[in-house]
Amino acid sequence: MFMKIELPKKLAKRYPAYELYLYGEGSYAEEHKVLPLTGIPVLFLPGNAGSYKQVRSIGSIALRKAEDIDFKYHFDFFSVNFNGELVALYGGSLQKQTKFVHECIKTILKLYKGQEFAPKSVAIIGHSMGGLVARALLTLKNFKHDLINLLVTQATPHVAPVMPLDRFITDFYMTVNNYWILNARHINLTTLSVAGGFRDYQVRSGLTFLPKLSDHTSALSVVSSAVPKTWVSTDHLSIVWCKQLQLTTVRAFFDLIDADTKQITQNPKKKLSVLNHHFIRHPAKHFEENPSIISDLTGTSMWVPVKVSKWTYVAYNESDKIYFTFPLANHRKIYTHVYCQSTMLVRKLVHFIRQGVDLSWKAELLPTIKSLTLRLQDYPSLSHLVVYVPSIHGSKFVVDCEFFKKETRSIQLPVTHLFSFGLSSRKVILNTSGLFYNIELLNFGQIYQAFKISVVSKCSAVKEEITSIYKLHIPWSYEDSLTIAQVPSTTEIPVKLHIAQPENDSHVALLKMYTSSDCQYEVSCIQMIGFGRCVRFHGGALPAYVISSILLAYGGQLYSLFSTGHCLEYATMLDKEAKPYKVDPFVIMIKFLLGYKWFKELWDMCLLPELDAIVLTSQSMCFPLVSLILFLFGTCTAYWGGLLSSTSVRLLSSLWLALKRPSELPKEIKIISPDLPILTIVLIIVSWTTCGAFAILLTYFYYMFKIVHLQASLTTFKNSQTVNPKHSRRSEKKSNHHKDPAVHPLRLSANDAEDSLRMHSTVMNLLTWIVLLSMPSLIYWLKNLRYYFKLNPDPCKPLAFILIPTMALLGNTYTVSVKSSKLLKTTSQFPLPLAVGVIAFGSAHLYRVPCFVFIPLLLHALCNFM
Repeated sequence: MFMKIELPKKLAKRYPAYELYLYGEGSYAEEHKVLPLTGIPVLFLPGNAGSYKQVRSIGSIALRKAEDIDFKYHFDFFSVNFNGELVALYGGSLQKQTKFVHECIKTILKLYKGQEFAPKSVAIIGHSMGGLVARALLTLKNFKHDLINLLVTQATPHVAPVMPLDRFITDFYMTVNNYWILNARHINLTTLSVAGGFRDYQVRSGLTFLPKLSDHTSALSVVSSAVPKTWVSTDHLSIVWCKQLQLTTVRAFFDLIDADTKQITQNPKKKLSVLNHHFIRHPAKHFEENPSIISDLTGTSMWVPVKVSKWTYVAYNESDKIYFTFPLANHRKIYTHVYCQSTMLVRKLVHFIRQGVDLSWKAELLPTIKSLTLRLQDYPSLSHLVVYVPSIHGSKFVVDCEFFKKETRSIQLPVTHLFSFGLSSRKVILNTSGLFYNIELLNFGQIYQAFKISVVSKCSAVKEEITSIYKLHIPWSYEDSLTIAQVPSTTEIPVKLHIAQPENDSHVALLKMYTSSDCQYEVSCIQMIGFGRCVRFHGGALPAYVISSILLAYGGQLYSLFSTGHCLEYATMLDKEAKPYKVDPFVIMIKFLLGYKWFKELWDMCLLPELDAIVLTSQSMCFPLVSLILFLFGTCTAYWGGLLSSTSVRLLSSLWLALKRPSELPKEIKIISPDLPILTIVLIIVSWTTCGAFAILLTYFYYMFKIVHLQASLTTFKNSQTVNPKHSRRSEKKSNHHKDPAVHPLRLSANDAEDSLRMHSTVMNLLTWIVLLSMPSLIYWLKNLRYYFKLNPDPCKPLAFILIPTMALLGNTYTVSVKSSKLLKTTSQFPLPLAVGVIAFGSAHLYRVPCFVFIPLLLHALCNFM
């Protein structure tokens, strides 16, 4: 049940599309219809196209947990309705959402006014872009930082936007991230970022990791596959209702409660300790703020000495407590480590008989076992290892312990080379009968690397089912993943990274194998072809490479018109001009020169933006040969896009001829027709009063209409030529007869019409991509049309003001009117450097691409007058 919270009238009028709700179920919902409230406030912020109803999962679990403790503590879950705004596509409303959330927090705290344990702050859970909005609260001038006591973000892209489709998104990101970096010492907000892992195809997990700042130690970033008791990857939406993850979050929330204030603790150390306990390393014990180090071992329990180096104990329906003691003196001379595992049992290290040092907090919880590995050198004063087995009725349990040398259990496995393409593999065989192995994956630290590790297990005389656990451990980030296998079997483990290894980090990625002593294991590594990784990390840059290819073909057509007087086919020019060596070397050279101080200073003096290749390098996203691959894909896309465009024009012209009287080629070419100024003014007014992207779309339809009309006219002319060839030849000869354009108006021949169609086809391809890149703001405007008639701020408005008159002129432009222009040669030379500019500045900032496209279009239009 969702209860709408009444907002102040001024606030509701200022934000008519936004609302605030309180979630409740059953008797709780009935009781809290009458305010004020008495619980602990938690505010949920949905993300891109998200719903306020997504709070239901965690709210319901938290309510069940409160019922279990008779409502000694309970949480009140609020949720903001952002009307499903597409903030990942249009960033103009992010600041507005941030200000509304600030007002919501103040409204929520007023609901507790007069209560004995009234809260002074709220906890925030932000999904996707909602997490970024929560971080942006700290950038508001009048915002008090102590209004938020905890921030949990789920699948939030903190580093950069997934698709930078307008400058408002990138500006918002820059403002938020710069503030958090520059004010790291003053930000005392405990923040947890949870990523979905490889199943989240919308937001890759590398973007969700908060910046690691030495001064800001209250931030944790973890992938859901590494969260204890969760151990699974989630997609972008299921992360808000994944039961395992929400249970972990709720347990952490209840452990964060201060018994004195009955609110979330203000102690930052306790907050971080609780989050580490539940989200990083869980010892299979309930959280204790100050755990007892010394454990009392007195009593009437049975004490059993164990002197062997490898020991297994299986019991069922044990009625007596048992202490198994391992003397360490002799083992220290031979072995370096001790490893124990059991089915959720407690292990303790003791120093003397009646009291011991409790090191069970150093254990690690895994899906089927609890394990503990200790280096004997770290505990030189301890005399015995004691494994405590409590009395258990009706439960079977197994305890295994073994002493070993580290060298015998650490095996190096160099990963295969990137360009082996799966044709070669590396293999190691585990011959010893150990319980635990570390496979060191050498030369593995880049996000473009992708491998498949195959583990083949062969067991002898196995009567019952045996489980092995394979854990991929990444020491430089919390992105571990687990694979559970029933042996004997063949198990394939995909090995990929979310975060690249830092330059100053010397750790090695590990495959931790929790094995059975009755089995033999063979581990092999095979390189996978990383096209999927390339698409996942760089697919968003493909439009820039498509447009770069089209610009090269466009420049080739303009030059052929200048040099030969005829415009060649789009496909021919694309094949001839769209070459990677015309673009990539310039980008590589600029990136190299920016490494020199003098060039960087000159670059900054020219107020040029940062090179996109440098941005990608800072995010460890420079894949080998990725630019070449994207260029090839971009050229293919440009070719098929052009084919689709020309086919559409022919079909529409056929439909035009079927529905309307056949057209004729224009007898006189008029660049500025009588209705052109009126049409231009109307479209500019539409852009100013509504949405720039909408005006660009209307301009696109107008331009397409002109091309379809020309195609229909040319088709009619060719048909008439077939019927009356003599008359047609006389007309063609007459129209081609040289006349002074200053005295006689220009006439359009069939050849000129065909050349013009080829040129218009390329221009329409460019315009199509401009329309596609402006569509997000148009979709946002249409979705919110009932609230706002005018889109404000509008990222496409400046572009529309220039593009509308340009395309209006190009719609009446023919090759015969521009091939004698003095500006044509210069115009034909511009697309090449602009194609380089698109790759250099637009591959990671797509909103810049249309700025490079309209320049040659504008020069092309000016060729009519110069």
